[in-house]
Amino acid sequence: MILFDKVFKSYNSHYALEDINLTISHGEFVSVVGQSGAGKSTLLKLLTAEEKPTEGKVFFDNRDLSQISKKDLPLLRRKIGTVYQDFKLLFQKTVYENVAFAMEVVGRSEREIKEDVPQILQLVGLEHKNKSFPKELSGGERQRVAIARALVHQPDLIIADEPTGNLDPLNTWDVVRLLLKINELGTTIILATHDREIINMLNKRVISIDKGRIIRDEEQGRYIL
Repeated sequence: MILFDKVFKSYNSHYALEDINLTISHGEFVSVVGQSGAGKSTLLKLLTAEEKPTEGKVFFDNRDLSQISKKDLPLLRRKIGTVYQDFKLLFQKTVYENVAFAMEVVGRSEREIKEDVPQILQLVGLEHKNKSFPKELSGGERQRVAIARALVHQPDLIIADEPTGNLDPLNTWDVVRLLLKINELGTTIILATHDREIINMLNKRVISIDKGRIIRDEEQGRYIL
């Protein structure tokens, strides 16, 4: 599903990533770990085609991402749902409206929205909060809205970039359990984090990055940087 082939990424002659060779199969749950500045975010930006490699190639579903035209980028990004630490919700819109808006901007019909949004909210356990505004939600609930919005296009891949960074331990585990549930339904998950406890409890594949290089790739790994 994903292939990094001898990828380098530099900014002003400084290498953020060096000689990245990596494959991720459909349906995997992969954690990418490393300290701040290790290169995790750059790796993810290459996957969403926000950045292009300085050298090497990145493939998603057999497509060379550096060759994707601007008009094809929206279609690519509908296949990749993204979840961030700061939620990126529209605070003037309700939970329902936040998720519906993600469908409206790509031209989905009102009928599709009315069918799909309640199903997605039920999946993330927020059907009873559909009329609430983000300011009325806990941090964990806000993150579940963000996950619902990422899921609404039925993406092949979910990228979660430090999704629990602003959450307390209880809400953190609610979000992690939801990501595991989504993965069990067949969606590939890439979780970027520096939370040792999450990684060690997951017992899933762990890719460790340090100073722009992959230093460890274990099928059932632990965070031992």
